[in-house]
Amino acid sequence: MFNVATEVCPKCVLLGEQRTVALTLGKATQRSWPGKLLTVSLLTYPMLRTLSLQLHSAVTGSYVSGTYSIVFVNCPNEHIARDIARTILDKKLAASVNILPKASSLYFWNGEIEEATEIMLLIKTKTSKVHMLSSYVRSVHPFEIPEVFSLPMDQGDVRYLKWLKESMEEH
Repeated sequence: MFNVATEVCPKCVLLGEQRTVALTLGKATQRSWPGKLLTVSLLTYPMLRTLSLQLHSAVTGSYVSGTYSIVFVNCPNEHIARDIARTILDKKLAASVNILPKASSLYFWNGEIEEATEIMLLIKTKTSKVHMLSSYVRSVHPFEIPEVFSLPMDQGDVRYLKWLKESMEEH
């Protein structure tokens, strides 16, 4: 049987005053050294996994899932969509933008169901640039709350992913 104990660990240098979760067998009364090791392992696993994937990618030349993202942005018309897309490319915030014509959108706004025809941008970029790209779109977009969200790319053609990387490099 597993018990979950939550406590503050002021002695742990790596964790500081953060809340930690330890899994122990039987009754959890006091955390032992193996319990602390398990806690540290569980909390550092995402960071260690990311570092190991990056090291593996550097050595083998393979793609690390999530390095690139697709950002979705809806625009009210094609003129605004083209202006945003061109500037995103000029600023090297993305390698490619697809402009998809006339998407029918239904959504809630101020408690009412609204309907509109919008132009969707599919923007391919580095995940590390999504925040800058989103900030730029919010600053120029005519909507009060522009639809801007991203999904990480899990897999892709090796040559295409290499092209994405090269296209966003500053020369």
